[in-house]
Amino acid sequence: MKGIPAQHQERQPGRERLMEPAPDFMPRYAGSARLEGKAALITGGDSGIGRAVAVLFAREGADVAVVFREESEDARETRRLVEAEGRHCLLIEGDVAEEEFCRRAVALTVERLGRLDVLVNNAAEQHPREALEDISAEQLARTFATNLFGYVFMAKAALPHLGKGAAIVNTTSVTAYRGSFHLIDYASTKGAIVAFTRSLAQAVADRGIRVNAVAPGPIWTPLIPASFDAEHVATFGKNVPMGRPGQPAEVAPCHLFLACEDSSYMTGQVLHPNGGEIVGG
Repeated sequence: MKGIPAQHQERQPGRERLMEPAPDFMPRYAGSARLEGKAALITGGDSGIGRAVAVLFAREGADVAVVFREESEDARETRRLVEAEGRHCLLIEGDVAEEEFCRRAVALTVERLGRLDVLVNNAAEQHPREALEDISAEQLARTFATNLFGYVFMAKAALPHLGKGAAIVNTTSVTAYRGSFHLIDYASTKGAIVAFTRSLAQAVADRGIRVNAVAPGPIWTPLIPASFDAEHVATFGKNVPMGRPGQPAEVAPCHLFLACEDSSYMTGQVLHPNGGEIVGG
């Protein structure tokens, strides 16, 4: 992609419609019915990686429930894109940090879409700080509540509805493996997601449910201009071997692979679309 111009958004969650250039989220190939007749719930599905996953899943035959926090305009655009693929899209607004909301979201998905086969835990927030001493107790609690507790709450609510062959796909991060000095709390949640993925995979393997994760590197999503100053955004992603940030459309196929039967002998694993960083090697 061409260089990213300096830009900043004043609050999280970020708005995809305000980004320049717009992220590339559209699938790059025709569907092959790999999720035909299935239903998926995607948190943070209104924009970024979540939007790309929602549209790709729809192209592969799935109806989709999209959980979003407040970005209603972005969410409506995601619904339009999913429906353009000929599938149903249910929008559910709320905060994944609240366990009762997660229970309601899963129940509504099953009620409206008739089933639940795939859960994609993807919602996240991050708040850069230059030193550990700058991370308040409130920020620490909030980051863990969204990035980790929300994953646990959603999985806990979804499991009674998931049958043999179902899948849970968690979005972690390259920061879980290499750390990040200015995102200490965020990176810590992402490390916890890796451990959660591996542990839950063992816990539900005998039920025929697979649990895996995707660990993106620097991806051009609304979280970036909503987290960093304009100068940082202008150089975002240039430090990886491929010399550029990735696009959501380059990450979503990992989620699809882990959600469908192509990965039927994989559980407790992590895929790494990160532009060439070597992690865990």
